[in-house]
Amino acid sequence: MKLSFPLVAIGLEVSMIVLFGFFVKYETEQNVQQQYSTNATKVDKFLELHPLFQDVHVMILVGFGFLMTFLKKYGFSSVGINLLIAALGLQWGTFIQGILHNKGQTIYIGIKNIINADFSTATVLISFGAVLGKISPVQMLIMTILEIAVFAGNEYVVGEIFQASDIGASMTIHAFGAYFGLAVAGVLYQSGLRRQNEKEESVYHSDLFAMIGTLFLWIFWPSFNSAIAETTEQQYLAIVNTYFSLVACVLTAYAFSSLVGKRGKLDMVHIQNATLAGGVAVGTCADMKIHPYGAMIIGSIAGTVSVLGFKFLTPCLTDKLRIHDTCGVHNLHGLPGVIGGLASIVAIVLGASKASTRTTMLMQAAALGSSLGTAIVGGLITGLILRFIVCVQPSTEFFFDDSAYWEVRRSVLAKNVNDDYTSESSAHPKPKCLFAS
Repeated sequence: MKLSFPLVAIGLEVSMIVLFGFFVKYETEQNVQQQYSTNATKVDKFLELHPLFQDVHVMILVGFGFLMTFLKKYGFSSVGINLLIAALGLQWGTFIQGILHNKGQTIYIGIKNIINADFSTATVLISFGAVLGKISPVQMLIMTILEIAVFAGNEYVVGEIFQASDIGASMTIHAFGAYFGLAVAGVLYQSGLRRQNEKEESVYHSDLFAMIGTLFLWIFWPSFNSAIAETTEQQYLAIVNTYFSLVACVLTAYAFSSLVGKRGKLDMVHIQNATLAGGVAVGTCADMKIHPYGAMIIGSIAGTVSVLGFKFLTPCLTDKLRIHDTCGVHNLHGLPGVIGGLASIVAIVLGASKASTRTTMLMQAAALGSSLGTAIVGGLITGLILRFIVCVQPSTEFFFDDSAYWEVRRSVLAKNVNDDYTSESSAHPKPKCLFAS
């Protein structure tokens, strides 16, 4: 860690600077070359996207970061490594997506490019949730580079070749990020994860911090799903559909959390995560005329599936398939992302899209299959690279513990944080949280 992390981090940043020096320019420079004068109207249009960029940026840095702070001894890493991933991912995502979409030519940077870079970073942060507490910073940097490259390739295939509709990226970001992370988690699995780890628990205040992340994500999700809309009508539909899907999802998630909970009590794991599943599930068809009640149906289904996944499916993944999903990204992103892809096919069949043809329906199905297949294969290969080539994975005794990589005050280490705040619901290992969030 003392040498490997600084060398890798500095090496990657130097590489980014060199790549940007050769390939990246301001978008206004393109306007100058083409029209011999700055196109003020177009520049103003770029600046109109800035509020959406701010919303998405807050989701990436605050929402995802705090959603993963539920682990009682891993808060520094949850927020800190989240920032590290974002800083690298935003640069690499800008470059790799620009190269693909510009056929290897000069990349002209506008606000929309930066929003798309945020999206590529969100994919890695979702995967981060599956391996949270079990992976070193060096491994996370390498995983960021590899995953964004694979993501950009799949996103290009889905958007340019299949020309599928996925405005809120249920398939290309959420489902992809979840199953990529699960594949990596499966390869990096260690037998010690079967046993109860007291560090893999929350305390009262860590759950409150995680809930802050949930609220930021919930508030800004309509911006996430509408940020890259091509027309004003599409943006309006995406905002309204996402809004109603989210509100319906919340009520359903609360209801089923009580239904499956002990003595009808709510589980904070479900509330932190399942209440967001509606935003994920409606993403692919957010810009279609599915009607508010249609969005509410999608949100209700997503909230139900997410809660049931946390309660019954996550333990099976660990015990039967040896896939330890720290944050339960399968239930917040994976399953709702698949629901989103299927919902878009149904919406097209029902005529909710302007391009409601058999070919369009098949392309949506192909996009879903491509996202899932590419994620799983790419995740397995990345996991093998991280396990056998980047040999810096921590041992199980340092899992879910900030002190392995951070300076932690002795008073914090010595204090038994369970004495005053451990609740009945957190007295057992929890498959929580996001996005990794």
